Amino acid sequence: MLKYLLYPFALLYGFIVSFRNFLYDTKILHTSRFSIPILSVGNLTVGGTGKTPHAEYLISLLKQEFNIAYLSRGYKRKTKGFVIAGVKSTYIEVGDEPVQIKQKFPEITVAVCEKRDQGIRELTNNKNYHFDVIILDDAFQHRSVEPHINILLVDYTRPVFDDHLLPVGRLRESVRSRYRANVIIYTKCPGELKPIEQRIIKNRLNIRPYQDLFFTRIQYGEITPAEKGLALFNDDMRNYKVLLITGIANPSPLIDYLNDQVGTIIHKKYPDHHAYRKEDIFFFLEEFNKIESERKLIITTEKDLVRLKSVKNCPETFFRNVYYIPIEIKFLDRARELFNYRVLNYVRENKSNNRFH
Repeated sequence: MLKYLLYPFALLYGFIVSFRNFLYDTKILHTSRFSIPILSVGNLTVGGTGKTPHAEYLISLLKQEFNIAYLSRGYKRKTKGFVIAGVKSTYIEVGDEPVQIKQKFPEITVAVCEKRDQGIRELTNNKNYHFDVIILDDAFQHRSVEPHINILLVDYTRPVFDDHLLPVGRLRESVRSRYRANVIIYTKCPGELKPIEQRIIKNRLNIRPYQDLFFTRIQYGEITPAEKGLALFNDDMRNYKVLLITGIANPSPLIDYLNDQVGTIIHKKYPDHHAYRKEDIFFFLEEFNKIESERKLIITTEKDLVRLKSVKNCPETFFRNVYYIPIEIKFLDRARELFNYRVLNYVRENKSNNRFH
């Protein structure tokens, strides 16, 4: 019943978004174009498509050869304007994803700014820095900047063609907007996606000649202690009971993975980007102590760990029991070489063009 009541709001929202896109398409609203290569990673839906691991893949691909800047809006940070992240920056200052990126890749420049075009100007006009390429996080809808490679992520487990516009569904804009993308990546695919299913997806997307379609899956890494210096977990996880803490948009893939890895899961689920408090930490400790087993541990995501570690005056015993599972993406069907070639070749040919115009 509530869904039907929300349809008028979805129609209004859709009209506003479509009209805004029309203004950009007809050049009534200005789009800034930069000559420095700009790679945008975004989606059509609200959260949960795997932007961060795909951005990390791009950084790993490019960082050996190029000077990289990663620019985000810094979702849910408490600061305003343009801020460059340091290795000791907190999610309150720059947001959880930029903190994660900076800690994982301290050699690159990570910055946040609500207005992407302003952020790019700040980066390119700073005489102390020289960049070959800028990666924009979650910028598919931010049409004030025209990226050179516009990467659109689509969650395989949540088909966009069966979805609806906000607030009825999870779509930020119409599926027709996919034609703005140069690259479309179907994420979170099963390990083996049959060729016929790939062709069905390609046909339904109606891939244009200027677009490339790729498929990726999530690969989980080794369970890693939250405290540095502790040994990696090397016991049989199937004998363990796990208190799982998540504050991400879609924890389902992680739960599916852990169901095959551990004995029992007790899941404490929070909204995406949840700001943990000291009260939460004490609650987790209490729940952990209730588990009647000597073989027990706390598992969280890499992104959640950033926010958990920002809580001040936590009991020292908490993080001794906390582990996280890093994730990375893997391309299906040997498509990795083609994707890498397209990205590297473009940046190589255009990296010297680093002035705004």
